[in-house]
Amino acid sequence: MTLFSFLGAIEIGLIFALVALGVFISFRLLRFPDLTVDGSFPLGAAVCAVLITHGYSPFVATIGATLAGAVAGLITGWLNVKLKIMDLLASILMMIALYSINLRIMGGPNIPLINDPTLFNQLQPAGMEDYVFRPLLMCAIVVLAKLAMDWFFLTERGLAIRATGTNARMARAQGVNTGGMILLGMAVSNALVGLAGALFAQTQGGADSSMGIGTIVIGLAAVIVGESILPSRRLILATLAVVIGAIVYRFFIALALNVDFIGLKAQDLNLVTALLVTIALVIPQLKRRFAKKH
Repeated sequence: MTLFSFLGAIEIGLIFALVALGVFISFRLLRFPDLTVDGSFPLGAAVCAVLITHGYSPFVATIGATLAGAVAGLITGWLNVKLKIMDLLASILMMIALYSINLRIMGGPNIPLINDPTLFNQLQPAGMEDYVFRPLLMCAIVVLAKLAMDWFFLTERGLAIRATGTNARMARAQGVNTGGMILLGMAVSNALVGLAGALFAQTQGGADSSMGIGTIVIGLAAVIVGESILPSRRLILATLAVVIGAIVYRFFIALALNVDFIGLKAQDLNLVTALLVTIALVIPQLKRRFAKKH
């Protein structure tokens, strides 16, 4: 694997670390099976690309994409809390709706950002190659997002969200508005996914309506791989594990697709993903069996 491919894998891994953090909030903290991310990821990309092509600053476009993702998550939560639609079905309905909404926002299947300003080319210092700077900037963004998330979920409201996911009945008995906490948690989760979509569009040179397909699988894979590498009940270590899992996942994907003797091609991406997730799920079981024997 070349240095260019290695840094590219790190860059994409860091982008999907934001997705994995969002998935961690919904699946692990809220216990809410959320498929909205397959729609909110391209939603963030679409909103960001449209705003940039209409002359808005990439900073404003990225914030707008993050807010759009939050709104998508909020609507999914609203369908579940207010209309009493089952959580999984509510997220599927929102995911389906977002496909059409994204096409409407973009006015077509895709929007290129070839010669338009992005966060990366505006912040890139002179004399530094873009393939070196982009992973560094993404690392800074992910670290800030992780620290902000760690802080938020240690506040009173963040603890209320965690309590809602752990035991909603007990949380209600303690005076927690569990419906409001689900809405807030889903908004934060999909805001991170929308942010990831915006950054992905800016690194890949455009937004596409189909770029969200399989996003939930990638997010779950990163969470599972990370928990296998660094199992912990502490929130700070759990979020760190998710970030590490996303980077490791993308690194092994890139390694598998770039090593010639394996013979894998781009169309084998889903196969490699399934194998990695299977391995990550089996490893903890093997560890437990080994521990029992000794």
